[in-house]
Amino acid sequence: MFTIDETAPVIVRLSTVIDAPLDRVWALHTDIDAWAAWNADVDHAELDGPLLPGNSFHWKTHGLDITSTVRELVPGERLVWGGPANGIEGVHVWTFEQTGNQVTVHTEESWAGAPVDAAADQLHQALEHSLTTWLASLKARAEQAD
Repeated sequence: MFTIDETAPVIVRLSTVIDAPLDRVWALHTDIDAWAAWNADVDHAELDGPLLPGNSFHWKTHGLDITSTVRELVPGERLVWGGPANGIEGVHVWTFEQTGNQVTVHTEESWAGAPVDAAADQLHQALEHSLTTWLASLKARAEQAD
């Protein structure tokens, strides 16, 4: 099981509870090509082939062109991706747990590398803001009426 880098200078952990079925939340989150339709922070995203470990997706957010590689996939439960971007090595773990009619989405991400060492506080704030927005956007879209 892949985890974040617990020794990284920047680590952010956040959760939200979404009033929607797990299959809807999972489908939204894993339809990478459609991220830009509901997450204003994502300018473009495109998955190369099926969503499977070892495959990559290319996306642009906050002016950064990023290539992420899927490291782990447990359908309906867990998605892990990571990779380098502008000298930052990121690892992002998402977990999904249904309780009754709600889904708890937990995200944790680590950033390491020279740029992070040079500006850890600033980059921690940027990552926390980005993940807060991502969770809020996922929640808003998933809770929209069918």
